[in-house]
Amino acid sequence: MKFLPFEINSGALNMQIDSDLLESAIKEQTSAPIFRLYGWQPACISLGRNQKDDFLDKNLLNTLGIDIVRRLTGGRALLHDDEITYSFICPVDYLKHGENITASYKEISQLLINALKQIGIDTEFGATKQHNTHFDYCMLISTGADLCYNGKKLIGSAQFRKEGYILQHGSILYDYNPELLEKIFKENVSHDNITCIKEINPDITKNDIINLLSNVKL
Repeated sequence: MKFLPFEINSGALNMQIDSDLLESAIKEQTSAPIFRLYGWQPACISLGRNQKDDFLDKNLLNTLGIDIVRRLTGGRALLHDDEITYSFICPVDYLKHGENITASYKEISQLLINALKQIGIDTEFGATKQHNTHFDYCMLISTGADLCYNGKKLIGSAQFRKEGYILQHGSILYDYNPELLEKIFKENVSHDNITCIKEINPDITKNDIINLLSNVKL
């Protein structure tokens, strides 16, 4: 597995790097997976591939110094701020069940489950069901693609597929600001729905998570 160590970039550059890595893997017909870790500076809203942006107050975001970018992957909006983001790229046939979307999420996410288990954080997959809600903020909805801790969403992931390759990336919340999220998304952000590493164990640092994920294997 090719590993790209943690680096902090703008939202636009982060999404461009993921896209370029995917295109390069397709062009070169890379057989080994690529695993990358990154952060965001400044904080950034990422919109799902087909998500409308009319719910966002762009003047507010500009005042707050928060960028906006669109992802290759689907799903709903995320605020990328105090988190670790991962991306994983591989051929569909690298996975045992790569053709099955739900099963492929679980295979790739197993590396996150295994890593977090080493520091006493036992995660499980969210429920697989249709969600017909008004929520624009991704972390308020848990699906079979997401990892939860004690029923609360901790990691949100999404996929994009092209020419026999999978790009899966996701947001691992280290900490979050409910008041800021409510201001941006105009939705109630409850501790009953979301959790973060700092809430689970305040002694675990962001660097601890980065170092842990830097040594994962699939």
